[in-house]
Amino acid sequence: MTARTIDPITLEVLWNRLLSVVNEQQVALMRTAFSTVVRETQDLACGVFDGRGRMIAQSLTGTPGHINAMATGVKHFLSVFPPETLAPGDVMITNDPWMTSGQINDMTVVSPVFKKGKVVAYFASTCHAPDIGGRLFSGEAREVFEEGLRVPIMKLFIAGEPNEPLMQIIRANVRTPDETIGDLYAQMSSNAVGAHSLLAFLDEFDMDDVEDLSDAIITRSERAMRDAIRQLPNGVYTNESWSDGFDEPILVRCTVTVRDEDIDIDFDGSSPQSKWGINVVLNYTHAYSSFAIKTTVSPDVPHNHGAFLPVHVTAPAGSILNCQEPAAVASRHIIGHFLPGVILGALQQVMPGEIIAGSADPIWISVWHGRENPGKDPFTFNLFQCGGMGARATKDGLSATGFPSGVAGVPAEVVESLAPIIQTKRELKPDSGGPGARRGGLGQYSEVIAGYDGPLAVSALVDRIDHPASGVLGGGAGAPGVYLVDDAIRPQAKAQIPLKSGARVRLDPPGGGGYGDPFTRNPDLVLRDVVFGYVTIAGAARDYGVAVDYIGRPDALVRMPTDYRIDAAATSSLRAARRG
Repeated sequence: MTARTIDPITLEVLWNRLLSVVNEQQVALMRTAFSTVVRETQDLACGVFDGRGRMIAQSLTGTPGHINAMATGVKHFLSVFPPETLAPGDVMITNDPWMTSGQINDMTVVSPVFKKGKVVAYFASTCHAPDIGGRLFSGEAREVFEEGLRVPIMKLFIAGEPNEPLMQIIRANVRTPDETIGDLYAQMSSNAVGAHSLLAFLDEFDMDDVEDLSDAIITRSERAMRDAIRQLPNGVYTNESWSDGFDEPILVRCTVTVRDEDIDIDFDGSSPQSKWGINVVLNYTHAYSSFAIKTTVSPDVPHNHGAFLPVHVTAPAGSILNCQEPAAVASRHIIGHFLPGVILGALQQVMPGEIIAGSADPIWISVWHGRENPGKDPFTFNLFQCGGMGARATKDGLSATGFPSGVAGVPAEVVESLAPIIQTKRELKPDSGGPGARRGGLGQYSEVIAGYDGPLAVSALVDRIDHPASGVLGGGAGAPGVYLVDDAIRPQAKAQIPLKSGARVRLDPPGGGGYGDPFTRNPDLVLRDVVFGYVTIAGAARDYGVAVDYIGRPDALVRMPTDYRIDAAATSSLRAARRG
């Protein structure tokens, strides 16, 4: 069997079987992981690679910053450990930001697969470690050396035995040794599960390796991607956006050049490298840029090495999107998550009706650290929260949904069972979705307090407090995020702050932008939003020109859909005044 002789039907069978193998790898990882970051939030990536280090397939879930950066990072492992230097049972590891996913907290674990004494494939996974030492996860560091333990590419397991000196070094440098080491064992074990299933797959189809299958998958994916790009008109398209930054706003500017069957994305003109830990390595910049093109131009093409080849990403050395060592990078997602939105804004000029409005962009992460009393161990807990997605041309935006990260929020019940903090409020925030003919997704209203009297600190990595998500084609901006202590103090975002006993911390992720003129939205949809609590009666009149009356009992504990009605005359008057 060669790449040229694999017929389409056989290829489809082999492809789907390969996907089942890598999905099994992911399930094993999530079920054996120790930390909520992996188990609940799914801040992870799993993939299978051929003998040349090219990604063939990824698992069902996975953040672009992990999976795409891992896809272009495995080559670094092969350069340090060529196949002839590896033995069965070897497992490699690194968290070098410039080689993988851009921050020290992300651990990438790679395992070779042997058949008849030869390396025939690799399984890899990247996970956000619950802690890696150094400063508490924040944007405060001035150099990468302050941000925690940096592990060069080395062996985590040697011929099936753990590298005990490395394990001891990691344990001695992190605040949560059991969870951190436990997740590494989970990554190693899930890779082994993938390898076992792959070998059974190869035996079943009488294959010695995956090279011919890999060539067939990658070649077809590249061809399909290039064919999709050819449907776009050649040209140069630009866009820019602003992040709150750390102590000053950060500009992200991109130029997208479509040239036949290739796309060039250049970030010249973006802000220079920051002195704070919000810098982005080029590998991470490439990860989210290629994600934007892949999901927009050809979402149905299988996600693998071939889909990356037509996309070329550059950023000036020393800029915020191509930082140079020893830049601090812990909070690189704060800027990196802006990239798909900026690129999509540029493509709006040539793909009208296919591009979503601005989204809440960076996932909100708050890191809680404290000690209940001297008799208990200190705890560190990572809380992930999601804002609203931008509206689409034909549908409203998704509420409280991670984009472009794809991670899940942590349920309140899980938060309170694993850390002595209490989430006293967590609900969708009315009027937070940007008004439009299609409404932006809603953000959240949430409040967290300490469940004990001991010392507590929080590091909130949040954005879009000063620069909300923008609407398109007349749609309004989403509501900005809110970060307050005791409803009065606005702390420095992206920095660790101490909290007094009983302090109430508000963490309200922002809403997504709207799509199209909100005064053209179907009044029945506005009424539905009022009934569901997505839009207030005042917001309906102000933002959509729809007058909604509440005709139920003022003291009713439960309000029914029939308690609301549209005042048609008042609505006509409001909308006529807007047209005038």
